[in-house]
Amino acid sequence: MEVIIAPSTGEASAEAARIVAALIRAKPAAVLGLATGSTPMRLYAGLIEMHTHAQLDLSQVTTFNLDEYVGLAPDHPQSYARFMRDHFFANVNIPPGRIHIPDGLAPDLPAHCEAYEAAIRDAGGIDLQLLGVGSDGHIGFNEPTSSLGSRTRLKTLTEQTIRDNARFFASPQEVPRHVITMGVGTILQARRCLVLAFGGKKAQAVANMVEGPVTADVPASVLQFHPRCALLIDEPAAALLKRSSYYRWVHANKPDWQRP
Repeated sequence: MEVIIAPSTGEASAEAARIVAALIRAKPAAVLGLATGSTPMRLYAGLIEMHTHAQLDLSQVTTFNLDEYVGLAPDHPQSYARFMRDHFFANVNIPPGRIHIPDGLAPDLPAHCEAYEAAIRDAGGIDLQLLGVGSDGHIGFNEPTSSLGSRTRLKTLTEQTIRDNARFFASPQEVPRHVITMGVGTILQARRCLVLAFGGKKAQAVANMVEGPVTADVPASVLQFHPRCALLIDEPAAALLKRSSYYRWVHANKPDWQRP
């Protein structure tokens, strides 16, 4: 796993945006796996800026979102479909037919999950999967003890995740208890993973992910097995890494051809 420690959240997000943009320019029909929440918002803003002012064309890009709340309509203010529309899709030129987000109102959830997996396969697989890391080490909504070979499915949220997400709702009671999420196995099949984690509250999860054992108790730790995974973090999120000086040295001495 490549660990990139940036001086600030803004600089980490800018580098992440450059990585995604470089992929799109090299492969205009790239398939992107996308994430929601506050962590990737600056990355999306950077891509919008490049689309608007630097001729970044996304018209051939296909996207698959990681997850969605069960029971929320796409226009609900806290649905991930609404988040993506407001913070990204409404400001770039990805055709609506190329945008895929799990349907939290699907009448047959198991069948919908199987169809979502099939759509990813039919698109040729995900070229780059964008991820955040939960404070308990979850990725997507794959909570601790999730199967490391799991596929897109229904999951019940932990109390910790409900508390973490309650800030987006009027009260914790309004946070849905169930979600649709890509599985850990689905994520691992992406050809490249790009993980973002910011702030001191993520420091323990980052340390467990990078330097701890691979365990279902920390689903993000399975990314140690991924052949091409980059983790971009700010200084507070790097605070508990034992080998931070090594990660800084490696990144500072990368050959130019490895940089976006």
